[in-house]
Amino acid sequence: MRWLRLLFTALLVFAAMSCGYSLQPEGSGRFPDPTVRIDLSSFMNDTPETDAGSYIASKLRNELRQRGFGGSFGRIEADFMISGRVRESRDDVLSYAAVRFALENRLTLTVGINVIDIRTGSVLWKDDALRESVSYYSGSDPEYTAANRRAAFEEAVHRITLRMAQTIRLIL
Repeated sequence: MRWLRLLFTALLVFAAMSCGYSLQPEGSGRFPDPTVRIDLSSFMNDTPETDAGSYIASKLRNELRQRGFGGSFGRIEADFMISGRVRESRDDVLSYAAVRFALENRLTLTVGINVIDIRTGSVLWKDDALRESVSYYSGSDPEYTAANRRAAFEEAVHRITLRMAQTIRLIL
């Protein structure tokens, strides 16, 4: 009975090895390397949000740091370049109040990103349609609506930069 259990364990180990997966410590690759330098400038902005490009770049830097990026940011002698474009910021009305003003809206933010290995010139990741939607409430008070819209914008940016940072960590 004991040899049967040992044989079963050995078969599981061999099956795991043959499926193409390997066990590696977390943080492998160049992501935690302190000598890596990333050129991460403000994203281009095609929306009416005045600070969208710089806000997304700033939040992406913070997300990369929180995920364990050990290098530095700057253009001089950069190993990788991350560029992007805020393509769209759209508001859609979800519901109306009885007096015909919007009660609930949805903000949809669309962002494009390019990650390039400067040393080889190869594109590591390109996505022109990262999209997130967040609902927010509006009312007859424009300040209330503007504050809720800004909170929705910040939540959409958080979700997008989180996805970006997770992908960048995998490809570096």
